[in-house]
Amino acid sequence: MEGCCRNKQGLYLLLLISVSGMMCASIQYSVPEEKKRGSLVSNVLKDLKLGIGELSARRAQLVSKGSKQYFHLDTQSGNLLINEKIDREALCGQTEPCLLLLQIVLEDPLEFYSIDIRIEDVNDHSPIFSKQRFDLEVPENVPRNMRFPLESAQDEDLGQNSIQTYTLSPNDHFKLGVENNSDGSIYVDLIVDKPLDREKDPFFGLTLMAVDGGIPQRTGTVQINIKVLDINDNVPHFTQSEYKVRLKENSPRDTLVTKVEASDLDFGSNAQITYSFHRVPKKILNLFNLNEMTGEIAVFGEIDYERETSYDMSVKATDGGGLSGQCKVLVGIDDVNDSAPEVSIISLKNIIPEDSPLETVVALFSVTDEDSGDNGKTSCSVEMTLPFVLKTTKNNFYQLVIQTPLDREKVSEYNVTITAIDRGSPRLTSTSIIHIQISDVNDNTPIFEKSLFEMRLQENNIPGLLIGSVHAIDLDTEQNGKVSYSILPGEFGANHHISYISINSETGNVYALRSLDFEQIKNFRVTVRATDSGIPPLNSDAVVEVVIIDENDNAPFFLYPLQNSTFPYNELLPKMAEAGYLITKVVAVDGDSGQNSWLSYEILKATDPGLFSIGAQNGEVKTRRPLTERDSSKQRLVIVVKDSGVPPQTSTATLNVLLVDGFSDPYLKVVDVHQQDHEDEGTLTMYLVICLASVSFVFLLCIVSFVGIKMCKKDHGSSFIVAPPHFPPALPENCTDSQSGSLSRNYQYDVCLNNGSLSSDFRFLRPLIPVFSVADPNLPVNHKITSGSHDLPNCLEDTQSREQVRE
Repeated sequence: MEGCCRNKQGLYLLLLISVSGMMCASIQYSVPEEKKRGSLVSNVLKDLKLGIGELSARRAQLVSKGSKQYFHLDTQSGNLLINEKIDREALCGQTEPCLLLLQIVLEDPLEFYSIDIRIEDVNDHSPIFSKQRFDLEVPENVPRNMRFPLESAQDEDLGQNSIQTYTLSPNDHFKLGVENNSDGSIYVDLIVDKPLDREKDPFFGLTLMAVDGGIPQRTGTVQINIKVLDINDNVPHFTQSEYKVRLKENSPRDTLVTKVEASDLDFGSNAQITYSFHRVPKKILNLFNLNEMTGEIAVFGEIDYERETSYDMSVKATDGGGLSGQCKVLVGIDDVNDSAPEVSIISLKNIIPEDSPLETVVALFSVTDEDSGDNGKTSCSVEMTLPFVLKTTKNNFYQLVIQTPLDREKVSEYNVTITAIDRGSPRLTSTSIIHIQISDVNDNTPIFEKSLFEMRLQENNIPGLLIGSVHAIDLDTEQNGKVSYSILPGEFGANHHISYISINSETGNVYALRSLDFEQIKNFRVTVRATDSGIPPLNSDAVVEVVIIDENDNAPFFLYPLQNSTFPYNELLPKMAEAGYLITKVVAVDGDSGQNSWLSYEILKATDPGLFSIGAQNGEVKTRRPLTERDSSKQRLVIVVKDSGVPPQTSTATLNVLLVDGFSDPYLKVVDVHQQDHEDEGTLTMYLVICLASVSFVFLLCIVSFVGIKMCKKDHGSSFIVAPPHFPPALPENCTDSQSGSLSRNYQYDVCLNNGSLSSDFRFLRPLIPVFSVADPNLPVNHKITSGSHDLPNCLEDTQSREQVRE
């Protein structure tokens, strides 16, 4: 660690000397270790003779060696603050003074200032022995004042905070001998103060205490166990007093460094030698391993030239009698190109406008390599296809500048890969990626998807209904690409079209402001403008054509017969008219267009449905057959006209047809057919009720007769033979008066009664026997009719539908 720190300090000094021509001043500060983060070191404005805010204006950067940034420069106030807690022992080891070299880099113009920060030691470590106890074997014939070297405690603090004294627990035979070395270290020896007698005292247990000089004092203790042995009068001797070897960094574990050898002239256990490290720091024990039997020293940890360039260690050989000899081993470390160049970004503009001029500085960075010689020389490059180029400045600083124009719409961002390579063998490279975003400039006009938008709208729409949407694309971003929509006022007489629709300025949705009528306006056009939010704003126009779609919202209207007249429409029909005689022509119109205005005519209700027909397309009312004397002289037709829309619309008209012998007949007078029809219907209903009651009585009588005959003719040996019921004979055909308006007996009344109504409808059929059904007007009718008649429910449904049309 100490060699590593010395190497870093040497690099800092070389950097300081190389840039001294560009420095304005060299500033020195001191700060105690273990200070809290955010603690103030000093204010550099006064020392640099700079004004307030000048550091920020000139984009000052604090550049330091290594990956850890121990300090932080507040460019606003000029305060130099502690950014990370500093451990002097981890940073510099036992090297004194412990210096950190910083640079303040200013731009516009480029200037460098050197700052030397001395890290002062504080008493934050206690003395520590490498072992928890020391085992010594001392011969009993050892002379007085014989010294037995003890392993000193280690204290990572320096100066007054390091170990100052040692004390030994009270005893009668041993005392301490303390020796101060020229390098400041303290050696401790255990001295025999009185002769030993193994038979009296074969074992001694002592406590050794190391005390430092810090405030407050810190101590460390170790137990010394002394075993008294018999006589051993020969000390082991090494073949060399000093071993010097070279070792490459990053050597794998268990690599042999060297082998030490010692010999002893004694015999037996007194000649058995074991090897051990003597008075070496803990870092040596972590890096090297000593075989206590063979004396081989091998690599145990990671050897790094950048941390330490050489190691000095002491090896002790101890025989079986407890006597020992020492030698020194010096290991020099050879550098290997194992550190890749490091790219440190000092200043970076992550976002630059697309209209930035050429030669604009985008980034400022430096390249360093912790290796030495050619292994530490570097070069830097970027891709040739990018619109950026590198420019070299002094002291391995580089500028990344714009060399070709930028266009955000083509490329919105760049990932610039900076490649740094050293000159070692093999060459090592490292890369750093800079992400650069191109900010937008309003240089693109909004573009509509098409120049003409056609939208269709159903008439009678709800106000506020969404008709459609327009969309324009702007290649710019954010405010420059934010498009708003508006409707331009029309020219001359087209301004009223603006009142028909509106547009959402953000989404482009087009809405109808009011309900539109196809019969008033078929289509219209407006101009929509898309405007971006840039400065200055850009815009483009498109045309929106709205086509109104017709809806079947108009019912057919009768031109003839006109239904709002106070007088009824009467048509005259000669009684001598043949089949196909044209009585009149019904005319209706529809305000809709297209299929919605296609009309068709039909007769909804008639006094005699089989007498008249109407042309479905032309509305011509004609006779189906020749007239007879049985036909009523007053015929009433209900005509319905229906269009072809979905759903269809209908209208009805009433037409009265009077049968006359000639046009000079007194029937030419105006007759109120509505009043006479009600009177005729009431009389007819009474006749029908009487007929239905008679038929019901006859039917009941037939049933009773059938049951009686079946009971009387019961045969035990055969099946029953059912006799057909006897119905009364047909009535004479001339029992009715054709002049009274009634029908002859060869016709049947198929009566349909409406609940709650005094009027009825009837149809003409031709069975031989009339059958009637009479029911309570307030109850539903569900009777079956005999052969030749129609189902009464179907008749009721037909009657109800006609009454609904009439109403």
